[in-house]
Amino acid sequence: MAAASSPLCFHLTFLCLYWFFVLCMDVPSASSLSFSLNFTKTTRDPCGDELVCEGDSIFSNSTIELTRKSHVANSYDGQGRVWYGTPVPLWDPVTGEVASFTTAFSFKITLSPNSTRWADGMAFFLARYYPNSSVLATGAGGGHLGLFTLNNHFNATGDYRVVAVEFDTFLNVGWDTSDEHVGIDVNSLRSEAFVDTASPGFKNRTHDSAMTATVHYDSRTKLLAVDLQIDDTLYHVNTTVDLKRELPHTVAVGFSASTGFGNELHQLLAWSFNSTLENTSEQPSSTSTSKSMLLKVLVPVLVVSACAIVGLLLWLCLTKLRRMGEPEAEEVLRCEAEFEKGLAGPRRYLYRELTAATGNFAKENLLGRGGFGSVYKGQILSSRFDNQGQQLVAVKKFSLESSQGRKEFEAEVMIISQLRHRNLVQLLGWCDCLKGLFLVYELVPEGSLDKHIHNNERLLTWPVRYKIILGLASALRYLHLDWEQCVVHGDIKPSNIMLDSSHSTKLGDFGLARLVDHGTCPRTTEFIQGTVGYIDPEFVNTHRRTTESDVYSFGIVLLEIVSGRQPVYQQEPAFTLLKWVWSLYAQDSILDAADPRLRTGGDAEDEQQMERALVVGLWCAHPDPAERPSMAQAMHALQSPDARMPVLSPQMHKQGPPISFDLGDIPSSVRSSSVM
Repeated sequence: MAAASSPLCFHLTFLCLYWFFVLCMDVPSASSLSFSLNFTKTTRDPCGDELVCEGDSIFSNSTIELTRKSHVANSYDGQGRVWYGTPVPLWDPVTGEVASFTTAFSFKITLSPNSTRWADGMAFFLARYYPNSSVLATGAGGGHLGLFTLNNHFNATGDYRVVAVEFDTFLNVGWDTSDEHVGIDVNSLRSEAFVDTASPGFKNRTHDSAMTATVHYDSRTKLLAVDLQIDDTLYHVNTTVDLKRELPHTVAVGFSASTGFGNELHQLLAWSFNSTLENTSEQPSSTSTSKSMLLKVLVPVLVVSACAIVGLLLWLCLTKLRRMGEPEAEEVLRCEAEFEKGLAGPRRYLYRELTAATGNFAKENLLGRGGFGSVYKGQILSSRFDNQGQQLVAVKKFSLESSQGRKEFEAEVMIISQLRHRNLVQLLGWCDCLKGLFLVYELVPEGSLDKHIHNNERLLTWPVRYKIILGLASALRYLHLDWEQCVVHGDIKPSNIMLDSSHSTKLGDFGLARLVDHGTCPRTTEFIQGTVGYIDPEFVNTHRRTTESDVYSFGIVLLEIVSGRQPVYQQEPAFTLLKWVWSLYAQDSILDAADPRLRTGGDAEDEQQMERALVVGLWCAHPDPAERPSMAQAMHALQSPDARMPVLSPQMHKQGPPISFDLGDIPSSVRSSSVM
């Protein structure tokens, strides 16, 4: 009965939706508007062609100069704008659909030769499109970044509305919180969200550095996210913005910059843009206008009718399924994922088993939250255990709001179910049902490593830390070299490293992991995923996650375990662990980076192991991926007192990774935290 009724419901629903889409096939659908401009590889002036350049902006020396340098004698109190020469659709006035978009660009902000003061910054903006008239208003220079005036700098309205991402280099007391920061502005110079970018010693981070920024807007979540890479540091800021409410349906997208009493040069090197709404800038004919008006009436009627029919069919199907009883109905309704075929080891759990195990996912059982969901403590019946048949488990519940949730879920089940190693968390089972996606792991009693390293009350001794380091190295060697395929983990960090009751390492969270045949080149990824501070800068440039990327993250974790310091502090003054340890290495005092609490006993063997671990950490985090060791080499260097240690450049901490100008239209999303 169940086998017959479920396909019948499916086919009836499918036919209903099919005819609905046939009737509506004249409705224009979303497509892609994209462009990519690399100014460093051309001598042709794009101003007046692809771009509109206004104010002080010109094309010079294979860059777009937004503010004056050599082409105007007086370089102070200037402003310039550049925007794409065609209006960009932001939302559809007929259907109400809002565009998602991603833009990526490389740029420089450098001090002009005739100036000793930095000011004021530049911005990427979306604003009303002006085809012929000037959009630069009097008084928009200095701290107004060429976007606002004295009359509207806190409450821009009407035609002056603007949403911008500012790269600020000067502290304006009336609205800025620091000299150097990235902020998201919504009709005001007071940023809705910001992150400081000042370096240690308050040196301007923008000097002599090409920066790469990615701005991504998700119309579904209304999240505007910004990633900025300067040298080997990645900054992230985001906020929620309803672009349909804040801006007109077509906009200009581009860049604006200004100078005041100080003077700096703002250079745009490369720019790409990709949107999910097609360009409809051509004026519609009277026929298309009439058709559009007809669709405004017809589409809602068709939608309501189709929804009513589909709803009735689903109600009939669900009513029939309920008559079959709950266990049988759940089996029919559960999604049959492709990855289930051929899985060995982990079992499939029913949703009601997980609710019983976790007390209906009670708050008191919550172990932690992360980028893709939450983890709950639970007890599950198991015939394999003698303790009254109960086993402690950790249930990972994937967020329904995460667009990447299913992809991570399937990757984690497919990969970790095939792996067997003493230093990997054991996957017991999974659940894929209408209520969501769930993974069931063994509960590792001591929790994650980060809670121990940064705990001032309980000290992890050096022998314990050394054991954890070797366990992590062993797990990565197995993943990279010893299994039949190469597994790139993709998110090595202390919160993904669990400790059992004897403080043995258990590496978990394989949601970003990828399988790669040995000796082959991995594919590029759509998103920059991982955790700020642990992400390989080369991955940010290439979008290609490799074993070298894991090695880089392993190196950062080594430095964190030995030093007890987090990799990045974005407070004032900013701190980067990697650069700090490099500088100590250059001064031949690398052991000073070790957690002082570990050196109170003065044990020579312990200190030798600490020093070796710090050097291996730098070796693994080498800015050139080709110079990094394999996990076999790293493990040998860590274990053997007689191992030959690499000789690293003492100036390495002053060098940054190369910034690629080949930007592609790739969305970027950086995950700041995760669990399990």
